[in-house]
Amino acid sequence: MNATRVDEEFNPSVHVYEPHKVGLPPLRPYFKALWERREFAAEMSRTGIRAANTNTFFGQIWLVLNPLLLAGVYYLLVEIIAGANSQDDGAARFAHMCGGLFAFYYFSGAMTAGASSVVGGGKLLMNMSFPRMLLPLSALRTSFFRFLPTMGVYLAIHLLMRQPLHWAMLLAPVFLILLTIFAAGMGMIFAALQVYFRDTTSFLPYFVRIWLYLSPVLWFAEQAPPKFQSFIQFNPLYSLIGGWTDLLVRGQVPDIKMWIGAVVWALAAVLIGSLFFMSREREFVVRL
Repeated sequence: MNATRVDEEFNPSVHVYEPHKVGLPPLRPYFKALWERREFAAEMSRTGIRAANTNTFFGQIWLVLNPLLLAGVYYLLVEIIAGANSQDDGAARFAHMCGGLFAFYYFSGAMTAGASSVVGGGKLLMNMSFPRMLLPLSALRTSFFRFLPTMGVYLAIHLLMRQPLHWAMLLAPVFLILLTIFAAGMGMIFAALQVYFRDTTSFLPYFVRIWLYLSPVLWFAEQAPPKFQSFIQFNPLYSLIGGWTDLLVRGQVPDIKMWIGAVVWALAAVLIGSLFFMSREREFVVRL
């Protein structure tokens, strides 16, 4: 009888796994351990925020200034070079770009940080035993708290651009939650892939930039060219960010298809991402 069978016979709560064996761990003990170590993940997140100086005044200013400057650049390209129809349309488009870019950079930052969380925490993995999923979730928490200051700035932009306030804006956090769930799933997928393919983080910036142009950030969701309408809706961010900007910027309740699409993409990403991540995490230390 090997050590694994002995441990499980005398103590059913103890599970020993081969370090390079692929497969899912017992889910109930795994998520119980994940929940019990939530403070550990929160402290890792706070450490990352302090290390990046994003808990300081000027650090938070840069978090807002970076997407705000990008919004100004894209506004010049879209409105001035292409030609603006009216001052009101230009103001609405600028508010839309700011709201969309803030959300997109939150998503892309969470996905990118999650992708490098496992490889970046190699020494921690070798010296401590804990559910590895804490690493991409900690990165997600960091990105969320870096995103929060931008919401105050967006509110100021919304008012300065003289955009109306609607009750429908109160539903915008629903799409933000779904976007967060989707970012968690994508972060776990790329975190596992990064262990096997170290060039993943070099590829991600180009992937993210293309994804930005294909998403309703620089354009309104209903303004997609007719020839792209047949497949643009298969972009997960079409419904996630499209619904977010429709509610936050325009105060319009999105079509039911956009709600369904956002929920389906969010749940599919977190389900596939978590299962893929957990099935591979016992190989991480060996491959690092």
